[in-house]
Amino acid sequence: MGNLFDNLNWGAIAVGGLAYFALGSLWYSPILFSKKWIAYLKLDVNDPNAKKGMGLMFGGSFVLMLVQSLAIAIIAERLEIRGAGWMSGLKLGALTGCCFCATTIGVNYLYEKKPLGLFLINAGYAIIGNIISAIIICSWY
Repeated sequence: MGNLFDNLNWGAIAVGGLAYFALGSLWYSPILFSKKWIAYLKLDVNDPNAKKGMGLMFGGSFVLMLVQSLAIAIIAERLEIRGAGWMSGLKLGALTGCCFCATTIGVNYLYEKKPLGLFLINAGYAIIGNIISAIIICSWY
C-alpha cells in the first residue's frame, strides 16, 4: 500500500487548489451570485466591520482548498485514475463535491435553518470547485 503521500503530483494539487480558489472570485462576484448571496446572509456591505479579517478569510480559504485538492489527489491515486483525463476528473470531482461537500453544507444548513437558495449557491461552488480541481489532478501526468 505504501505511504499515503507517495506518487502525488504536488504541482497539480497546488494548481487545483488555486483554480478552486480563483473560481470564488467569479462565483461570488456581481456577474454570478454576489447579490443573492449578500441578501441571503443579510450582510451590510457598507459596514466598516464587514471587511475586517478578509486576509485571514482568504488565506484560510486557500489553505482549506489546498487540503481538499490533496484529498482529491489521494483518492485519484488510490483509484488509479491520476492521469486518466478530464472525464475521470469530472466524475471524481462531482462525487466528492456532491457526496462530501454539499451534504455537509446541507446538514449544517438544515439545523441552522438557512435558505435553500444559500445552500444552492454555496454547495454549487463546492461542487464546481471540486470538479475543477479533480479535472486538473486527473489530467496532469
